[in-house]
Amino acid sequence: MMKLLVATGNQGKLKEIRHLLNDSGIEVVGLDQLDNPPEVVEDGVTFEENARKKALQMAVFSDCVTLADDSGLVVDALDGAPGVHSARYAGEQGNDAANNAKLLTDLADVADERRQAAFHCVIALAWPDGRCETFFGQVAGLIMRGERGDGGFGYDPLFMVPEYGKAMAELSLEIKNRISHRGTALRKAIPVLQGLAQQAG
Repeated sequence: MMKLLVATGNQGKLKEIRHLLNDSGIEVVGLDQLDNPPEVVEDGVTFEENARKKALQMAVFSDCVTLADDSGLVVDALDGAPGVHSARYAGEQGNDAANNAKLLTDLADVADERRQAAFHCVIALAWPDGRCETFFGQVAGLIMRGERGDGGFGYDPLFMVPEYGKAMAELSLEIKNRISHRGTALRKAIPVLQGLAQQAG
């Protein structure tokens, strides 16, 4: 079975990716299964720069085909913020509660009809020899005035998906994977991964 390193310690992301690759013949491993992986500084100005940097560094370190994503929330009324800073919008990496609170504060005076936003995701697939391919996905929605739902992670409780009339955090994992930015990007990468799995036998 082919082993795919997913360069994240985020268990929510790993769960989504494992679910999407469930029947692919690919074993998904996370950074928690490596000994002392390097800390990759995400200093790119775009999602693609950060995803490529993570994937390439971890592929060389692990000698394993590596998938990395960089994703975040782009809010029109905030000129694209939080963008590449989504995970540390409130100053502390990965503090979802603080990030959501800051977003609500920053949008407090923005009218409902101007609260458009989109989740963006770039997935990079890298080989230890330095090859790298990228795949893009996004999903459009609106930022609500309060949190709803207890599924998902990050900004999911604030992100209304108009097609369903629900917050991303209220959707089942199956629906979320079908429509989400990460699901869309990953589905574009799956044919490449399946080809690799077949080569691995």
